Amino acid sequence: MSIKLKKETEERLITSIKRYFREKLDEEIGDLKASLVLEYFLKEIAPTIYNIAVGDAQAFINERISDIEGTCYEQEFTYWKR
Repeated sequence: MSIKLKKETEERLITSIKRYFREKLDEEIGDLKASLVLEYFLKEIAPTIYNIAVGDAQAFINERISDIEGTCYEQEFTYWKR
């Protein structure tokens, strides 16, 4: 599954990458180079982060499901115990 970005998000990321290069590396880069850096990160690094996030979400859901009876259990036949 490739990661797709909205055009506005991509533009903001390119702006951020250009700023990072300018402020942290003292190098000016244009839109093309920033776009290539973004493409590299999306293809090479983002899938790893995505997979970790999916694993975290799955662990969270599994933890909640394992305690579903304790969370969603209702005592039966309680009318006459009042």
